[in-house]
Amino acid sequence: MNKKNIKILSTIVALLVSVFGFTQDFDKEQKKAQRESKDLVYEANELLEKDKFIAAEMEYRKAISKQKNNAVGAYNLGNSYYQKGNYSEALFRHQEAANNARTKEEKHRAFHNIGNVLMQNKKCKEAVEAFKNALRNNPNDEETRYNFALAKECAKQQQDQDGGGDDNKEDENKDDKKDEDKEKENKDKEQQEKDKKDEEGEEDKKKGDDEKDKEGEQKEDKNDDGKGDKEKQQKQPKPQPGKMSPQQIKNILEAMNNQEQKVQEKINAKKQKGARVKTEKDW
Repeated sequence: MNKKNIKILSTIVALLVSVFGFTQDFDKEQKKAQRESKDLVYEANELLEKDKFIAAEMEYRKAISKQKNNAVGAYNLGNSYYQKGNYSEALFRHQEAANNARTKEEKHRAFHNIGNVLMQNKKCKEAVEAFKNALRNNPNDEETRYNFALAKECAKQQQDQDGGGDDNKEDENKDDKKDEDKEKENKDKEQQEKDKKDEEGEEDKKKGDDEKDKEGEQKEDKNDDGKGDKEKQQKQPKPQPGKMSPQQIKNILEAMNNQEQKVQEKINAKKQKGARVKTEKDW
């Protein structure tokens, strides 16, 4: 390898080392900024609990400046503004939190609070859209669903008072129809799953009944295999209260026949003496 190639190779290696070192330094700076921002948010929360709003506001602002995409800092600062009645600043910070949110839960909370701020500002139609975005990220939150219903009612009243055009009504009806269709689709899916489980349960039950009937037939076949009367008698089911077994009926019939014979003999004896006898059957 000549000197020229060696020089070029050395330059490339030095450049790669420099880039790698810069990347590592940048990652360290990012992690440091995240850690400091998190600590500042924690300090601001502590100050807010002590009703030191101005000091807490400063710490929140420092946290956001340290890490621009700190959704938690912007969210908490927005809440503090909301509690003080500064709805314009609260709206700005919650929108900032929604834009920087990384998880669905963070987005849900930010949009939920955006809806609350808009409701305070009497912007009900915009609040409806905010609550919709919140529900898209967490459709199971009952508080958001309740606020969404209130916002829809408020928007409807405002539209009636302002004499809103038919276009707005059509848009609202379309949105309502989409929501209803989606809810109906979910209910249909749940019903289909329930019907499927019921059908599987009926099949299992029927299968179990068939197996029981088969077992009963096998037991009857075993009882009729020519074994002695003693074994048959042992395998006969026990009589239920109020019912008589075949053997009991047979014994009663034999006793009745014997009794009738005795009565008949007495009748014959009485006839010889000219007397009449009344017979009764005690069944």
